[in-house]
Amino acid sequence: MNVLISVAELAQQLSSGTPPRILDVRWTVAEPDGQKAYLVGHIPGAVYVDLDTELSDHSVTGRGRHPLPSAAALQRSARRWGLNPGDPVVVYDDWNSQAAARAWWLLRAAGVEDVRLLDGGWGEWRRGGLPAEIVAATPDPGTITVDNLTGLPAVDADGAAQRASSPDHLLLDARAAARYRGDEEPLDQRAGHIPGAVSAPTADNLTAEGTFLPAADLRERFAALGADSHPVAVYCGSGVTATHEIAALAIAGYDAALYPGSWSEWSSAPGRPVATGPNPS
Repeated sequence: MNVLISVAELAQQLSSGTPPRILDVRWTVAEPDGQKAYLVGHIPGAVYVDLDTELSDHSVTGRGRHPLPSAAALQRSARRWGLNPGDPVVVYDDWNSQAAARAWWLLRAAGVEDVRLLDGGWGEWRRGGLPAEIVAATPDPGTITVDNLTGLPAVDADGAAQRASSPDHLLLDARAAARYRGDEEPLDQRAGHIPGAVSAPTADNLTAEGTFLPAADLRERFAALGADSHPVAVYCGSGVTATHEIAALAIAGYDAALYPGSWSEWSSAPGRPVATGPNPS
């Protein structure tokens, strides 16, 4: 699976006769509306994607802070973005690909075969001195069809619990180590982690510049956590940055399942156990 595209490769493709569709997925917990930043400057031709309204379905209750959209809802959004069957797609953000990975995962789950994360995102594009636009892109409506979101594996809360408690599986917690330990919990109802889950913060997938570590380094990291000998599933706070970890695992050559509800779903259910401290249990 080809996961990444460099800014040099994308710049070359933009000057060709068949450029990819480009999606700008700027979002953070502190600044969920990235459209203002998008209008200040974005990669030429990029369409702004709203993570909260287009990559999540907040009408769903009990499934965490960012429930996945339905296939029908994602199809409507993808058509607005101008996506047609067979289009190559590049997604980026200004948060080390942690929001863009949500679009990458959803489109791959929807059966779109060629979806790449722009390595280093908007920051790397600007560091390269490459051009920017300020006018919002308005592509013609696309014709893509999304029948389901089963192209990538996912597990529910019971599946995550089963994997965490099984010596034959590996459940990774992609949040910051302080949240895993339960030292702090700024967003969700209880502090700590799913008993049996192993801490693997997304920040450790990255270089100091915000690009992904080389595949060999990522493979060494995940092998040390047990990925060589166990099927892997991943969760985070609300199912967003866990997709970044799944992308890093894919770069390293591992398949992994997403627990979309993640800690926000788990911690809101009174009957679900919680562990604290640096160790899995």
